[in-house]
Parts: sequence; C-alpha cells; structure tokens
Amino acid sequence: MTPIIFHIDVNSAYLSWTAVEQLKNGSAVDLREIPAIIGGDQKSRHGVVLAKSPAAKQYGIRTGEPVANAFRKCPNLVMYPPDHKMYREKSRLLMEYLRTFTKEIEQVSVDECYMDFTSIADRYHSPVDGALEIKDGIKERFGFTVNIGISTNKLLAKMASDFRKPDRIHTLFPEEIREKMWPLPIGELYMAGRSSVETLKKLEINTIGDLAQADPELIALHLKSHGKMLWEFANGRGRDVVQAEPEEAKGIGNSTTLRADAETEEEVYAVFGELAQSVGRRLKKAGKKAGMVSMEIKYHDFRTISHQMQLEKPSNDPDLLKDTAYSLFLEVWSGEPVRLLGIRTSKLADESEPEQLSIFDIEMPPEPDEKHKRLKKAMDELNARFGEGAVMKASLMKKGGSGRKRDGEA
Repeated sequence: MTPIIFHIDVNSAYLSWTAVEQLKNGSAVDLREIPAIIGGDQKSRHGVVLAKSPAAKQYGIRTGEPVANAFRKCPNLVMYPPDHKMYREKSRLLMEYLRTFTKEIEQVSVDECYMDFTSIADRYHSPVDGALEIKDGIKERFGFTVNIGISTNKLLAKMASDFRKPDRIHTLFPEEIREKMWPLPIGELYMAGRSSVETLKKLEINTIGDLAQADPELIALHLKSHGKMLWEFANGRGRDVVQAEPEEAKGIGNSTTLRADAETEEEVYAVFGELAQSVGRRLKKAGKKAGMVSMEIKYHDFRTISHQMQLEKPSNDPDLLKDTAYSLFLEVWSGEPVRLLGIRTSKLADESEPEQLSIFDIEMPPEPDEKHKRLKKAMDELNARFGEGAVMKASLMKKGGSGRKRDGEA
C-alpha cells in the first residue's frame, strides 16, 4: 500500500494562539487582521520577530529579524511578548485532537507534526477529504488555522504544507514534483539555508529543478554531505516512516540555547558532550536505558530540524549519547550558525532488563580500569550532590567560561 503522509502546520502559531486567547478574553481586535508580531525584549538576544501577521508580512517584516527593524518598517506595528506556557497547552490540545483520528502522529515542534494517514485512508473518498475534515475541525474547535500538505513521504508533505497560506490543503505527490516543486526558487527547498543557497547560485543553480537535474557529485564537492541531502530532497526523496511515540513514552532529554552562535564542529561537539553527561546521568537516576537518540538543531534564523536513530542496544552511556548526537548533527548540518542544540532519548527500557548479546560484542573496547571507574563514580556523585556541571572533564570546558545558558531539561 502506498503511504499517505500529512504534514500539519499551524499558521503563524505564536501569533494565532495569542490572538485566539485574546479574543476569548474579550478583545475586540484580532491580531491576525492587523500589522502585528510576537517578539521578545529588544534589549535581549531574543529581541527578534518570532511570528508575524499577514498584514505585517506586507511591510516586508520577516521572522527572525530584530524587533527594532520591524518597527522601522512599520511604525504602527503591534507587538506582544511570547507566552510559551500557553503555547505548550495549545499544542497539547491540538495533538490530543489529532490522535482522535490516528495514533500515528510524529510531533516535530510545538506547532507542527506528521500524520501517517495510510491506515485510515479507506474511511474517506480521498486524502484531501480527510485533510479537509481535520483542517476544518481544528478551526471550528480551536479558532486557529493550519495548512496540511499531503504526499507519499514526509519531505514532500512538508514542502506541500509550505505552499500558499493560510488555511490551505496542498498535495505534492511524486508525479507532481516537476510541475509544482521544480519551478520554485532554490531557497524554498527544505533545509536549503542561506549559505547553501549562495553556493548553489554561484553554480548557476537557481531553482529546485536546476538542483534536481545537476550532477550530485558536483553538489557534494561544494556542499559535502549536506549537498547530497539537498540533491535527494530536490528529487523528492525522503523518509516515509512516521515515528509515532506512545504518549506515555516521554523520554529524557536536555537542550541549551547558546549565548554565542556555534559555528564550528568543535564547538558543537563540546556542547553535545555536556548535554550527554546531563542526559546520561538522568537516565541512570531513573534506572533507564534509551533505545532511541534524537538530536535537535535551531539555526540563527529559528529554523529547526531534528534527526534520530535507533541504537543497536539500549544505553545510558554519556559517551555513546554524545557521539550518536554528533553523528546525527553532521548528517544534516547546513554549515550555518547554530543557536540551540539538544539531545533527547526515547524508547526507554529498565536498566535491569537483560540484554541480548551478539558475537560482535567480543569486539567491544575493554572496560575502563578500576581507577577510571572510581573516578567516574566520584564525578557522578559530586554532580548529583552539588548540581550538574559542578565537576566535568577539562576537555568539555570552554575558554573564558561555558558561554552557555541552560534552557532547562525536558
């Protein structure tokens, strides 16, 4: 059976959710109908536009630009600060509603998810009819709108949902790629960041179709593994497996927003080392091992991507978590500055659960000697007593201080 995948994306989520909440509390103005933005404190690093109304977009206001710039473009702009607690609740209610259709939901951010529609497709005359019921149900029940993209894999569904907005349904099946996707500017390809686009344009690759028909070896020569991935995307090749996770399998993870954007692999590796120590320690405290590791990147312009993989054997070893996350990072990193990194583990199993060994286990590196075991145990105990990061390896410390602030643990 051919997979049918939906990508469901809330239109201007932060602004829409704020508008809905204000209208519910008696406001006479709908923020979605006037020049309005959601933004942070102009004095802080987060003094940027997080979401904008269609009217604000007409002034050339872009998500991710400084709030001060937005006000220069539109002096009568209305701005409200973000309310992340409220956003999480709106997101929870949305996902709860979507799971009344099918449990095959993969949430990838607070305002978007993939749905594997395949098993329920026979209930509807067409996938578009099913998407219409979901879209209109969200609008009627919650008061905000979504775009739904439909295809046979996640990449094309994501691309489709980014077509004309808001409150729309779009298909992008493989046979529609040449007509609907290839004419688009190269910058509209998923994961084609600013620096990648500049490189591709120097190669006279201006549209997604140009990239799809280019020599993949040439692209890889200039953009390495990221270029190969972009070439695959331009040809419509993506995963069709929706990684649904049971609601009770919450997992353990941690993320951190960097005070200064990370621009090198060495900086990223050090951050993952610190995050992995925290996640590994919490797994051990809970008596758990993780069977799945996922890595999250948020770029300087707030684009977010996550990537995950199944471990050969469940583990709570920080070194393995670090190396896995770093490997996942290298597979998808565009080379652009990174402002947030995260590690999350799922598919948790009890630490006491017996492991099935294979013949290859005899090739594993030898266990640390008693001296290193005692040292590691002492470090764990000190960190548990005085707080995470009280004691760490010198190799994980950044000159001049950590240079990071902790977002909190998930």
